[in-house]
Amino acid sequence: MAEGKISTRIRVRYSETDQMGTFYNSRALEWFECGRTELLRASGVPYRDMESRGLMLPIVESHVEYLGRAQYDDELVIFTAVRMGGRARVRFDVAILQADTHQPVSRGWTVHAITSLEGKAVRPPQWFLAAIQRAGQL
Repeated sequence: MAEGKISTRIRVRYSETDQMGTFYNSRALEWFECGRTELLRASGVPYRDMESRGLMLPIVESHVEYLGRAQYDDELVIFTAVRMGGRARVRFDVAILQADTHQPVSRGWTVHAITSLEGKAVRPPQWFLAAIQRAGQL
């Protein structure tokens, strides 16, 4: 994971687990979203503000590696980093670890198109590029 990442802590909720006693595999992408949301907030551009300024970030690619278990009430730490992935794309890299043992749970990334509210790809405005740069320095 690159320099300039933030961490977000969450607890595994009972509803996020299955009969095998570990988290549902789809939850990893939801936890990636938690990290992404907090990184944008920390960069000074909460997602809600970004949308009110006419910018959206729909996912166009995702990748998840499942590396370990996470059970009900485990505390996890989500490390999230961001970088531009082209002219009109941004990539978030994520690693999720057990908070107490630092054992890996999952890692991966999501790539997002940068679009207008109508879904048309746009070049990122300067304020967005500045936020990504700030996030890289967190």
